[in-house]
Amino acid sequence: MGTFDKEIDRRRTFAIISHPDAGKTTLTEKFLLYGGQINLAGSVKGKATARHAVSDWMEIEKQRGISVTSSVLQFEYDGYCINILDTPGHQDFSEDTYRTLMAADSAVMVIDASKGVEAQTRKLFKVCGMRGIPIFTFINKLDRDARDTFELLDDIEKELGIATCPVNWPIGSGKKFKGVYDRESRSIVTYSDTQKGTKEGETKVISIDDEAAMDAEIGDEATEKLLMEIELLDGASEEFDIDAVRAGKLTPVFFGSALTNFGVEIFLKHFLEMATTPLPRQTADGLVDPHSDDFSAFVFKIQANMNKAHRDRLAFMRICSGKFNADEEVCHVQSGKVMRLSQPQQIMADERKILSEAYAGDIIGVFDPGIFSIGDTVCAPRKKVTYEGIPTFAPEHFARVRQMDTMKRKQFVKGINQIAQEGAIQIFQELNSGLEEIIVGVVGVLQFDVLKFRLENEYNVEIRLEPLPYEHIRWIENKDIDVAKLTGTSDMKKVTDLKGRPLLLFINSWSIQMTIDRNKGLELSEFARN
Repeated sequence: MGTFDKEIDRRRTFAIISHPDAGKTTLTEKFLLYGGQINLAGSVKGKATARHAVSDWMEIEKQRGISVTSSVLQFEYDGYCINILDTPGHQDFSEDTYRTLMAADSAVMVIDASKGVEAQTRKLFKVCGMRGIPIFTFINKLDRDARDTFELLDDIEKELGIATCPVNWPIGSGKKFKGVYDRESRSIVTYSDTQKGTKEGETKVISIDDEAAMDAEIGDEATEKLLMEIELLDGASEEFDIDAVRAGKLTPVFFGSALTNFGVEIFLKHFLEMATTPLPRQTADGLVDPHSDDFSAFVFKIQANMNKAHRDRLAFMRICSGKFNADEEVCHVQSGKVMRLSQPQQIMADERKILSEAYAGDIIGVFDPGIFSIGDTVCAPRKKVTYEGIPTFAPEHFARVRQMDTMKRKQFVKGINQIAQEGAIQIFQELNSGLEEIIVGVVGVLQFDVLKFRLENEYNVEIRLEPLPYEHIRWIENKDIDVAKLTGTSDMKKVTDLKGRPLLLFINSWSIQMTIDRNKGLELSEFARN
């Protein structure tokens, strides 16, 4: 196998998903610790003295201790080149998570051992199911009192409709957490607390057949309970089947504590062996093989002002096939322009490293002069491909935006347009009104806070948001219809989106059908066609 194929095959690109506070960001930090990217993992708790997590780079994230954007982290470990896509856990940012999952080949689902499957986990899992991507489960926070382990597995199977196969098994929880039993080697692995965030810590490995050594290490009560659970487990759990894992039908389950750093490296090693190399991707003309000689990629995220010193706008691309060379020209399929990608870089949260090359499976950031949109394809000019677009979520909350200082009109328009192009918000204008009348739509209300914060901090513009009662949105499919002449209901508002497409906002769901009935031939859609 040549260097080109080897480079692609050693890539692992995955997203980390979880409910807020399940410990996802802490787990990401510990992965970086093992990859040698950081020497001391940062706490994301809201203490004034705390180090901020490497993956939480935006100012509002540091203040609140939550992730509101997806960050991209690349590191080397044990001969693998790993691309981690860390996603926001909060449901108000589910749209960003959805787009990120489009760029991943597998997902790591982090679950809090004391809570089990939570609402947001369900929502994110559905998205993984729609794409059929493999899911690996890390049940975290065993350093705190946890629910019964069998109950946790049952919860995953019932709530998410996926079979589980524990790769290891916890020995106690909270103050009684001693370590894990490794099913493959039939031995227990105990640990010493590494609370300080360093990777050094003592572990002992004892065979399950050496009961005397187990008693001495974990106590006879824990030994007896473990042996009973193993017997139950071996009789009842699913057999490990790598094909079922890769088809998204079976999730391997691991236990540990990201905070005390136990079980993280065990999980990482198993995960890298089980996870797939970069997968083929669907285009308008069929599947594209990652090992194809021709470079191709798609844009899944756009972010302005990642670094205040740069004041720039980055387009994040997932390379789907071939090798990227910085000095070669590429075609931006949507505009037809042939160009060189400017300032290609590898990202480590808010740190950048200029790249000269990258391979299928990698995520790169490139400078965006304002031509890229989410879902766009770039490829080698000689062989054009078009990747499937990324659907837009319909906003569920709306507000009118009032600018406090009309002298800052230019900054306001630039700021709100840039944030909208990132996909964080959607902006609408009332039909036939000037730019003065801007309506913002978001999937989750926290996005309003982010918009306000970013306009103030990045563009020096103050705004006031006036909530609007609309809850339903429909794009008008008909190309030849005169929108001004449409007869609707009293709770209907006619607006256009950023691309000038006409749509309707409604307060009540029944008004939608009534409007269709009143306008012969009117076709409405819940999604904008890209």
